[in-house]
Amino acid sequence: MTLVIVGAPNRTRMDEAVSAFEAAGFTRIEELDGAREGDFVLGVSDGGAELLREADRRAIKYVLVHDGEDDHHGGGTFERAHHRIEAGQRAELAQHLRSRERPLITCLAFGYKNGAPADAALLIDARFLDNPYWVPELRDLSGRDPAVADYVMKQPAAGHLLEDVQSIVRDLVPLYQEKGRMHIVVAFGCTGGRHRSVVLAGELAERLREIEGVDVDFVTRDI
Repeated sequence: MTLVIVGAPNRTRMDEAVSAFEAAGFTRIEELDGAREGDFVLGVSDGGAELLREADRRAIKYVLVHDGEDDHHGGGTFERAHHRIEAGQRAELAQHLRSRERPLITCLAFGYKNGAPADAALLIDARFLDNPYWVPELRDLSGRDPAVADYVMKQPAAGHLLEDVQSIVRDLVPLYQEKGRMHIVVAFGCTGGRHRSVVLAGELAERLREIEGVDVDFVTRDI
């Protein structure tokens, strides 16, 4: 079962986003108790903070999507989103999130200044690493640039961290499968979500693609 919670800054945009998920085969529900067996989408347009707290309290697993600009609700769907999208990205993401036969590992890079993602299996704070932002020639680049990646990965602690996380994720995959959970989110955070977290998430994704029988995504939420 996959439950997707979709937030948006207004009701019209939320309805449009939910409709895209319905077109991909999701069933629309109006409350958390409506999710049983299958793929479900639940829309919120008031920030969703209270609903998210209830889902967390009840240990309900979900993928959180925010469609559109910041709605300025503290603790809501924009701040905590796994995926922030625009209208043109709805259909592709909806297809991607359908129930899967193979486990999916999402390596997610985010910035703490924009809020931590909800429901990550592992959340790693990369702010202990030296920040490329303070190197003038690297500041305007991102972690996808080889020069930034080289700067981060030359720090011994970065390699040690990735080795440990890779080992943990390998152990988690069969345990998640036993519980019927086919999506594992590994989130790396740095200040702005542009440099250190992007390098680490991308490098981990490359390493995890060596595991047979799993799919791996690399998502940069804040760039």
